[in-house]
Amino acid sequence: MSNLDDDTPKQHAGNFPPTVQTAPPNADVENKSPGTTPTGRRAPQRWKRRDFMLTGLAFLFSLATFVIMAANPDFTQLEAYRYELAIAILSTVYTGGKALRQVLELWTGKRWFQRRTSALLDFFGDKIMAYLLMSAASSAAPTTHRLREALIEEETKDRGKEEGFLGWSSTTSTSSSSYNAAIAFIDTSAASISMAFLAFFSLAFSAIVSGYKLSTQSYI
Repeated sequence: MSNLDDDTPKQHAGNFPPTVQTAPPNADVENKSPGTTPTGRRAPQRWKRRDFMLTGLAFLFSLATFVIMAANPDFTQLEAYRYELAIAILSTVYTGGKALRQVLELWTGKRWFQRRTSALLDFFGDKIMAYLLMSAASSAAPTTHRLREALIEEETKDRGKEEGFLGWSSTTSTSSSSYNAAIAFIDTSAASISMAFLAFFSLAFSAIVSGYKLSTQSYI
């Protein structure tokens, strides 16, 4: 009997399945964020490239606005054109500095500012410059329209020795050169305004990209 009693616990103990040590679940797999996947790593780079392309376009259009308007010899006579030129200079400096920073960050892989600071600067900077460009272009466009209407009116009317708008007249002895100068002035101003509108659209889309990057930050 003693042998049976001794064997019984051993048999019961042997019936239990052996315990298998399992590794804890990988926290990296469960908590893996989309940004750690290959697709997630490429997504920020795509947004950086798009933002850089829009900033580069805004810089080129702003520079063209400044250069074309500055080429007009008589733009200082009109306040709207002086305002547009000033905003074009500010936009050229801003977009040029932003594009240079983005190029250096893409080239070196190092950030000049913290992610939060960079997102805030880009978002508010793009919005402010876009509004200023729209304001400048909107104030210069009606002025150009009035100049063109005045030139057409002077062309169709016989004004004799009277001088036209800004001293331009199509009926004086120097009508040909004066009229051609007026046409060139108006066309150049219109081209500058068109570049300002294109710069505005580029910065507006860049502000959308900057807003998206700002909304994906963890502190929002």
